[in-house]
Amino acid sequence: MTNDAWGRVRETLAKRIGKNNYTSWIEPLRLSGLSEGVARFEVPTTFFGDWVSRNFSDHILTLLNAEGHEVGRTEFVVPSRPIEAAKPVRAAAKPAPRARVDEELPGATLDARFTFDSFVVGKPNELAHAAARRVAEGGPVTFNPLFLYGGVGLGKTHLMHAIAHELQARQPHLRVLYLSAEQFMYRFVQALRDKQIMDFKEIFRSVDVLMVDDVQFIAGKDSTQEEFFHTFNALVDQNKQIVISADRAPGEIKDLEDRIKSRMQCGLVVDLHPTDYELRLGILQQKAEYYRNQYKGLAISGGVLEFLAHRITTNVRVLEGALTRLFAFASLVGREITLELAQDCLADILRASDRKLTIEEIQRKVSEHYNIRLSDMIGPKRLRNIARPRQVAMYLAKQLTPRSLPEIGRRFGGRDHTTIIHGVRKIEELMTTDSQLSDDLQLLRRLLQA
Repeated sequence: MTNDAWGRVRETLAKRIGKNNYTSWIEPLRLSGLSEGVARFEVPTTFFGDWVSRNFSDHILTLLNAEGHEVGRTEFVVPSRPIEAAKPVRAAAKPAPRARVDEELPGATLDARFTFDSFVVGKPNELAHAAARRVAEGGPVTFNPLFLYGGVGLGKTHLMHAIAHELQARQPHLRVLYLSAEQFMYRFVQALRDKQIMDFKEIFRSVDVLMVDDVQFIAGKDSTQEEFFHTFNALVDQNKQIVISADRAPGEIKDLEDRIKSRMQCGLVVDLHPTDYELRLGILQQKAEYYRNQYKGLAISGGVLEFLAHRITTNVRVLEGALTRLFAFASLVGREITLELAQDCLADILRASDRKLTIEEIQRKVSEHYNIRLSDMIGPKRLRNIARPRQVAMYLAKQLTPRSLPEIGRRFGGRDHTTIIHGVRKIEELMTTDSQLSDDLQLLRRLLQA
């Protein structure tokens, strides 16, 4: 069989099974022989060959026969010589980040843009960045796991990818596996269905670094949680590093088993806070510099980046998306990026960012968080388990809305503005000594501003 024919088969497979599956499972295959109705391939590991045989063998056979070769079965063999020699010869290596962490592992594709160099550090994320850097240096495990949490678009996934890229650059021999919690669950369910659970355990417990993104998605999935717990324990017992991210702290993930919460809290738990103005401006300045190089000669007026940093406060993804659109639009129409152009081009994003948070929304969210009735919050009851949440809601209403104290008082059952002042000051005093209250306020802010 000619290389051209095998190339055509590979191209068709890429279209049929998707880019990620193709990169993970087909690209590493090397056709070593085609005779007596058998197509023989060299593969990196036995597990790899078994996986391809179960999932893609039928596709390969169909396409080989369509090329005019009478093939009835496939064979996958691990060569005796080093694996690297068995892989297809590729173009000379370039100093770009690897597309995958480890081609033998069934993980997610890394984004080459998400490195430490492209991560803008500010006060809201400096601790998370420092902790991620420490893990990426390798060496003895100092905190295990590293648990990163925060709202959408605050940089959790960016830091996860950056750690993987840095580990691979520093210690290429390490087996680093990065994947989402949904992918972990999918692989586990598939292994159960195919009666390959021992292969699953071997893969996930033989890595040097396990990185699981958005772990909140396994909450409520009992069997997956069970396997995740045992995988976690096995790796910790071997002193292997684990990095986990979620949209909230371990103790706040509903339907996550207590033993898993406890395990996750044994390491370093770091919150990525919502961005402040300085951090948003820094992100925009870095992104703008990149686009200036991309769109040669495209000018941007002073004040535009400051305007966007002030107006778009939702999350970094929205902020970066707005700047991407602005540069693309200015390039297409051949105009300088001015404040007026930004207001016209980004009118819908700016309108969405101007959404006003209401006192009613704050009252409802705080009531849900503390499990009290909304009617009790605005009613006359003065029991401590109701009065404290009421003061929290008053504080948030003062901080997050432009409403006056008398207006806030009216929304809390017609209370006097002095009552609102007392409630706000009480919360400000307690925040410095009550860590649980401080955590509650951070969580509520994230939920209300999401």
